[in-house]
Amino acid sequence: MQVEQVWSGAEWAEGPLWLASTGRVRLSDIPNNRILDIDPADGSMTVVDDAAEYPNGRTLDLDGMILQCSHGRRAVERVAGGVTTTVVSTWGEGVRFNSPNDVVVAADGAIWFTDPPYGLHPSGREGYPGEQEYEGCYVFRYADGVAVPVITDMVHPNGLAFSNDFTRLYVADSARVWDPHGPHHLRVYDLATGTGEVFAEIDPGFPDGLRVDPAGLIWTSAGTQVRVYAPDGDLRQAVDVGEPVSNLTPYPGGWYVTAGHSLYRLTTG
Repeated sequence: MQVEQVWSGAEWAEGPLWLASTGRVRLSDIPNNRILDIDPADGSMTVVDDAAEYPNGRTLDLDGMILQCSHGRRAVERVAGGVTTTVVSTWGEGVRFNSPNDVVVAADGAIWFTDPPYGLHPSGREGYPGEQEYEGCYVFRYADGVAVPVITDMVHPNGLAFSNDFTRLYVADSARVWDPHGPHHLRVYDLATGTGEVFAEIDPGFPDGLRVDPAGLIWTSAGTQVRVYAPDGDLRQAVDVGEPVSNLTPYPGGWYVTAGHSLYRLTTG
């Protein structure tokens, strides 16, 4: 597999999304509070928003609109026609989220997202210092105007991805970011029963963003690597990128990977 640096210049690159309509990769430079578009054809960069409220993970909804997680607004947002609107920012009786981190969309259009506390850190590096308004960090499902916690047994849920048949959900627990003794694994949940189990331990490092390819293989960040797992948990491949990997997005021919200061291209064909 070929690894190629496409662009560098972020303080911490995150939330990549391949936009087929423009041929560009949208990503966040979280500490610098920016959204950037990178043209992989020539490595040029365009600043989309330089006061972006610390967005992190993003995906497309069923209508092709961008959904993104905002640490600063503690919300999931939709971007359409250059306008950003809040999709959901509270649950229950007006309880604010911690700092939504990554987001996926189910076959029925429901929005699933993780809610660790990283945007509330006192450093203010990835959001605004603040307090959690509920105990724990959950995975939420949002549909019909209501956000409901669906996974509540993880420490710091982070990246997430559905299996291709939408019967399973893979979720990264990246609690080792704050606690050297915290979880650093992927869990997989049977959505029919709600039960989950550890799918793969990530060591050294910890998992962050992940995706599932059309063959059902799970591609996950793992320290400075991208690791590829079969659905039975067998490690098929480990590709060293050279910087700490945060997330990845598929494109025809491979993957674009955000890692450290940079955007990389992994060519699989």
